[in-house]
Amino acid sequence: MSTTTEQSGPTASTIPALADELESLRERIATLESSLERKEARLDHFEAELERERATNERLEARVEELEATRTPIEARLDAHEKKLNANKDRIGELQGRELEKGAHLLEENVDEREIDVADGRLERISKDDDRQYFRLPESDDPLERGGDVTLAHGDCLPIQQLARMDEDLLRTTTSSLPSRLAAKLWQARVDPNVGDNPWENGSAGVREYVTASEMKHWIRRQESGVSDEYAKKLVSRTIDALLALSKSRLAVRKKSQRKNGLEYTERRVLLMEDAEIPGGTLTSEDT
Repeated sequence: MSTTTEQSGPTASTIPALADELESLRERIATLESSLERKEARLDHFEAELERERATNERLEARVEELEATRTPIEARLDAHEKKLNANKDRIGELQGRELEKGAHLLEENVDEREIDVADGRLERISKDDDRQYFRLPESDDPLERGGDVTLAHGDCLPIQQLARMDEDLLRTTTSSLPSRLAAKLWQARVDPNVGDNPWENGSAGVREYVTASEMKHWIRRQESGVSDEYAKKLVSRTIDALLALSKSRLAVRKKSQRKNGLEYTERRVLLMEDAEIPGGTLTSEDT
């Protein structure tokens, strides 16, 4: 007769394993509880931050509504001011136009020539003895004789004198030709001591002033950064052509033989002769 041994519980060998598993589960539960607490704390933080943002948004929305409520009156006031300014500008332009038609000479700085309505739409810019610029109708004399005598009218200037009076932006707008702009700057350097970079030299024997092709080349490279020596040589020829054309041949070009370092060479010179008829007189400040 066989007998069987029934085991109703864990054996001695499995008890330690179960104890370890239980301890591991406890640690896992503790870790999960700690993680859950941290997540709940973060959630509370985010909810509090969200509440602050909502409050901020509500304040901003209220401010926007307030600004929108005041914008209409402000815009209305700005429109009214703009209309008033435009009306005043029109009145001033009309008054200036009437004064010009009566022969007045008005300071250039006080006149917006685009807003002036005069006969034939013609205004003339002139210089006076006080070294200031004025506007007038062509050939009209100022009955009040302000500013002294007229020294040079814009319409009487040579093209090169007209270009030389312009600032850099207006010069670029007026002509896209680099040689023409260089010619204008070169002329201005001759007559305006404030320019500072003047390659012209005093002449003799009937020559008032002159500039050599070599000095012109160096001057061009100083004016136009990045220009190579070879390209500057080409610009010299083109600038000389522009000088002759824009001065209406008041300037002349001559070749002169010179010796340097024992070698003889021929160089072109641009000459302003003593007897050249330059509008504004013969002084070096005639077209400033």
